[in-house]
Amino acid sequence: MIILHHLRRSRSLYTAWLLEEVGVAYEVKDYQRDPVTSRAPADLKAVHPLGKAPVIQDGDLTLTETGAITAYILEKYDNEQRFAPPRSDIEAWATYNQWLHYAEGSVFPPLLMRMLLMKSGQSHALIEPFSDAEITLHLDYITRELGAKPYILGATLSGADFGTAFTVAAASALGSLGPYPVLNQYLERCRARPAYQSALEKVVE
Repeated sequence: MIILHHLRRSRSLYTAWLLEEVGVAYEVKDYQRDPVTSRAPADLKAVHPLGKAPVIQDGDLTLTETGAITAYILEKYDNEQRFAPPRSDIEAWATYNQWLHYAEGSVFPPLLMRMLLMKSGQSHALIEPFSDAEITLHLDYITRELGAKPYILGATLSGADFGTAFTVAAASALGSLGPYPVLNQYLERCRARPAYQSALEKVVE
């Protein structure tokens, strides 16, 4: 059974949602952040020295990084290839991988900048306009790529949606989705899925 190490207020919920969609049995180990520093506790760092979440353990394997976890779970457990295109369709596979890594590599950093500025209660003459412009750039891009499709790659949910939905949810929490009804609808569609609701019952945010 997979062990999902979940740090509250992290991406762990979206890995739990993935596990629910694929139908993989898993156990959640819950960790709370330090109330002053918001950092991970020492017992999560004992699992992985970075103290980040999610972390999964599957037998002897300990794995971190959300995109890598998604790729691993689907490669090992998605036997019917419901959530990823086959490698034989190299263009579809490449586009899928682009989205798989996009959430962490491109769009989340400016969201994190905004989050830290809001938490500090201070503005910054350089960081604030930069992060605002980048957030607008990325939300416009996701909106354009989503278009009228239910999910980011088309009519059905794929591995690319777990990271995309997380970043859209982060933007929503920061109050950035007002001008983006398409993204609000996308987030509602993802959250309405039975597997997402099952994950919510197991993972405390």
